Amino acid sequence: MNLPSSSEGGISPERFKRYAWILLAVALLLAIWGVASRVYSRSKLGRNTATEAIPVVITGRPTHSPPSEELVLPGNAQGYIEAPIYARTSGYLRTWYTDIGTAVKKGQLLAEIDTPEVDQQYRQSKADLANAQANAQLAETTHERWQGLLANRAVSQQDADTRTANAVASRAAEASAQANMARLEQLESFKRVTAPFDGVVTARNTDIGALITDGQTSGNALFRVADTTKLRIYVDVPEPYAGRMTVGLTGELHFNEHPDKTYPAVLVRTAQALDPTLRTLQVELQVDNPQGELFPGSYAEVHFKLPSPATTLRVPATALMFQGEGLQVATVAQGNRIRMKRIQQGRDFGTSVEVLSGLDINDEIVVNPPDSLSEGAAVRIASPTPKTQERGVRDGERS
Repeated sequence: MNLPSSSEGGISPERFKRYAWILLAVALLLAIWGVASRVYSRSKLGRNTATEAIPVVITGRPTHSPPSEELVLPGNAQGYIEAPIYARTSGYLRTWYTDIGTAVKKGQLLAEIDTPEVDQQYRQSKADLANAQANAQLAETTHERWQGLLANRAVSQQDADTRTANAVASRAAEASAQANMARLEQLESFKRVTAPFDGVVTARNTDIGALITDGQTSGNALFRVADTTKLRIYVDVPEPYAGRMTVGLTGELHFNEHPDKTYPAVLVRTAQALDPTLRTLQVELQVDNPQGELFPGSYAEVHFKLPSPATTLRVPATALMFQGEGLQVATVAQGNRIRMKRIQQGRDFGTSVEVLSGLDINDEIVVNPPDSLSEGAAVRIASPTPKTQERGVRDGERS
């Protein structure tokens, strides 16, 4: 295409060159701006990537252990005195006089047993005793007569000694028959089953006509009697608390059947030895039960108020890190750098753990550290929300 000349009203060559240079400058500026923007974006992306690579952690501070803590343990309630009543003689139950729930006094008749065999043996023992007494009397009379004949030298010394021995043997036989009759008299008295102490019949395991065998075999108890005016509460205390279980310590009892009431109880004795299997210390508390509100065999929730043995710190259980150097806690030092601290753990409260040494109250600990966290690593701190802080405080109070 032919450009028009300036005389014809077209663009002169000088002006064309000027426009061309302007277009070239604009193109260069656009190219420089594009390259610069891409370099800046890449640099910004690198910085953002490096920043995002730094882990974000939630931090908190250790808390002091409370001056006292509540220990809640399960307990088993038993009557102050409880005894199964067994038969001491064999036979058939003739009748019973008390059923479950009956209050009885010591010596009160509970049941009677029909014992025909024992009755016959007792009658025979009486006859045997009468026979033995008669023989003993005859032997004694014969002995006295032969001693008189021996004085007159009418009989030999050997015959007199024989009569003396017969008298001694007859007296021994009489004593044996007397003892046998006394034994059977005792068996006869066992036909009457009586209460050994004041209490309540809590079980009746027999009925009229049932075969009764003497002895303390499993399942042969006729009745069970319990004194419920006072209850014993047995509790198994874990080993970390065993040293603080002392006689006179008070506790509160909570029963499911009485949700709105608490019952004070006193620790009266401990086993003074740990169970080798469970590593627990059995302790006994006693609670008065004059109205019979509480039942033997009930499940009791026992609350102890225990003073803390020393001022210690507590941290969330999630803050613990188990590494080759031992049990550690990650803390944030100056410059947002991680500093690992080895601690000595005390008691485990579930949501929190007692720290005996290795931490300071002003340390800023990582609440939930990742496994990759190491000494000197850079971190970003994100403060916990108020709800998280409040939940942590409640967890510490419950512990």
